[in-house]
Formats: sequence, structure tokens, C-alpha cells
Amino acid sequence: MAKLIIDNVEHEIKDGEQTAAVCEKSGIPFSCNSGVCGTCQIEILEGAENLNELNQEELDLGMDKNHRLSCQCRIKSGIVKVTY
Repeated sequence: MAKLIIDNVEHEIKDGEQTAAVCEKSGIPFSCNSGVCGTCQIEILEGAENLNELNQEELDLGMDKNHRLSCQCRIKSGIVKVTY
């Protein structure tokens, strides 16, 4: 099990699982879930290496390893700490 920490609240999440559901329940705004609107942007404070690589949607929106779309992130394993 991985850990996703959103504004200092810890959530257990299965390795390889998308972060979208946990992020949305934590109050991160969602409008599309397909990576084109950008409303669910999160800032990665720690553990960027534990996420999947940026995809084309994120690159098109100018994201980097520390600024991601939570609807497009998957935790490979370990701990990821974010804020929004």
C-alpha cells in the first residue's frame, strides 16, 4: 500500500492506483477527469519519483514533475505528499 498525503492528512492507496478519487474526496476541484481542463492541479511536495510519468495532456498544459493533474496521476508505490 502507498500513502497519499494531502494537506497533512494521510490516505492509504493501492500501489498503481489513480489518485483522483482520494483527491476529489479531499476537496480538490474536479471538472473533467480526462486531463484537459486543468482544475485538479496539485503541487507535489515530496515523492514525485513515486508517481507515473507525465502524460501528453499534462505536458500540453505546461505541467512538470512538481505540478501535476491529480486525475492523471498514479502512485507506483511509497509516499507522495501534495497540496492544492
